[in-house]
Amino acid sequence: MVERMALYDGIIGRNYAEFRRPDHRIASAIDAALGDAISVVNIGAGTGSYEPLSRTVLAVEPSEVMIRRRPTDAAPCLQGSAEALPLKTASVDAAMAVLSAHHWTDLARGLGEMARVARKRAVLLTWVPDAAPFWLTEDYFPEIAAHDRKIFPSSAALVTMLERTIGPVHMAPVPIPKDCTDGLLCAYWRRPESYLSAEVRSAMSSFARIDAEAGLARLRADLSNGHWSERNRHLLALDTLDVGYRIVRCEIGTKDN
Repeated sequence: MVERMALYDGIIGRNYAEFRRPDHRIASAIDAALGDAISVVNIGAGTGSYEPLSRTVLAVEPSEVMIRRRPTDAAPCLQGSAEALPLKTASVDAAMAVLSAHHWTDLARGLGEMARVARKRAVLLTWVPDAAPFWLTEDYFPEIAAHDRKIFPSSAALVTMLERTIGPVHMAPVPIPKDCTDGLLCAYWRRPESYLSAEVRSAMSSFARIDAEAGLARLRADLSNGHWSERNRHLLALDTLDVGYRIVRCEIGTKDN
């Protein structure tokens, strides 16, 4: 998690809590996937987004900056990594990871740790590269798409890994609403002008890795001359869009040995 800590201790951590406010519709999907779990560990917890208030939560986060930015009433947080969770075996009902698994240095080891500490299930909110292309990365920032295809496993590869490491898998799309309050990379799919804001981009790890100026110039021009609207007119009638986010639920202890 060295790269993740550098990102979040630096640029991203400063504005993260302001622009990455939990969206209640995404929160509902996560809460439903947790099922009857009473105690939950949130891995790569950041500032505490999507930690369910109705359950006993323990957070694990590697970045000191993110830990300091957690609200005073947030769940208790331990500094640690997904690959070596500072928890005893079978000490919680469920382990969850919300858009953090792609920052882990060893995905298989992190999933193994989820299986070790959880008694019932593991829940991930993640993104899959085999989803339909997204206009932002397809037309303006292909370097983001190229990088993400390297670090995110495909749906099939992820299911295979999870079934081998944890247990049976249920994967479902999480459509992103047009007014999503969580400023994740694809949140502004119907609000393209938002990507021109340096503050909005500062809460997205994808932009911290690239020189975005050329893509921003193209987007700014296309918004000004109407080309963006012409190419993406079909989006303007939609209230939600599947841009590749998936909620994944794995049951513990029933995988084939």
